[in-house]
Amino acid sequence: MDFIIISGLSGAGKSKAASFLEDIGFYVVDNMPAPLIPRFAELCMATPARYDRVALVTDIRGGQTFDGLFSALDELHTMGCDYKILFVEASVETIIKRYKETRRGHPLAASADSLNEAVQLERTVLSPVRQRAEYIIDTTALSTAKLRGEMLRLFGHSGDTPEMTVNVTSFGFKYGIPIEADLVFDVRFLPNPYYIAELRHQTGLDAGVYDFVFGYRQTADFMNYLENLIGFLLPLYVAEGKTALVIAVGCTGGHHRSVAITHALAEFIKQKGYQAAENHRDMTRA
Repeated sequence: MDFIIISGLSGAGKSKAASFLEDIGFYVVDNMPAPLIPRFAELCMATPARYDRVALVTDIRGGQTFDGLFSALDELHTMGCDYKILFVEASVETIIKRYKETRRGHPLAASADSLNEAVQLERTVLSPVRQRAEYIIDTTALSTAKLRGEMLRLFGHSGDTPEMTVNVTSFGFKYGIPIEADLVFDVRFLPNPYYIAELRHQTGLDAGVYDFVFGYRQTADFMNYLENLIGFLLPLYVAEGKTALVIAVGCTGGHHRSVAITHALAEFIKQKGYQAAENHRDMTRA
């Protein structure tokens, strides 16, 4: 069983670290009282199939001394529960900046005359925990993506990295842009099959409309640019830790041009080795 105790300075990134562990299958409990840790460990050890990877967050919110935590950890050792401590920290200047940006109060604000003093006090109080930690991560210069990568390196197993799924959807501008879209492309500049009588009541999935849309040079040029852009972006989104991407392609009504382009783009993304789903929001609207 993987049993991780996450502690560290307020504002250093414990919550983000815990969320990354949750993403790779850990059962995460935030701010569990120290006396309950051994009892929870007993439950996990009794049901290993359900709780084989566990992370507990404990910090200054539980009190200004950690005697109770150390007693709990000693009991874990007696029980034969193999645990590791992850300590997350950052420079005083970085933590102060983060608190000013979020406008949240520091948990030791009532015990100090300034934010700087509160952070320094917390660092002193937590020093015994830091000394016992197997892993120490300084997030001062770490982006969210780099912190995620470090958590995967330390605690990930083969296959833990979540795959990014790509949802490519067509839509009609007259019905509004999909609010969940990350990227939106307007293809209303392409020749419109709506004005061809025999194609008006077909959709971009029908061969006649599809061939009409892709029978123009500007469509081929557009797809070339679009595929190069998407091919460039996808690995960057994966590296950043994005697990879901929504690409919306719109035309006037969402019946013809956007449907054909969406189908072609989804096929391209699948060929690049990504999980891609194809949807047509407005294709069946009257």
